[in-house]
Amino acid sequence: MANLLIIDDDKEIRTMLGSLFEDNGHDVTLAEDGEKGLKTLDVNLPDLVITDIIMPEKEGLETIREIKRNYPGIKIIVISGGGNLDVKSYFKIAHTFGADASLAKPFMPSELIILVDELLQS
Repeated sequence: MANLLIIDDDKEIRTMLGSLFEDNGHDVTLAEDGEKGLKTLDVNLPDLVITDIIMPEKEGLETIREIKRNYPGIKIIVISGGGNLDVKSYFKIAHTFGADASLAKPFMPSELIILVDELLQS
């Protein structure tokens, strides 16, 4: 299957998504913020990144911009429950920076699985 990188500061979400995609046959790397996620790219280049937006250290928007600048072929899905701005505003910025798709929290795991499959096939 594919190699996925999941970046989210919420340990429960990170762990749940990791198990979900490993159970679906993917290789998964987990990171709790953008800084740690970016460090893994030099060692283990993923086919697709799923990243939260609001995180400590390096947040998701900076992470997306850096990934697309250095690794333009990697597909990116951004997930978020919002923050100071409306979630749609964050998603609009994320797409401007290069995110390929977005999904608002909370979401059904099946929604994310379908989105990942679609992006990996495109």
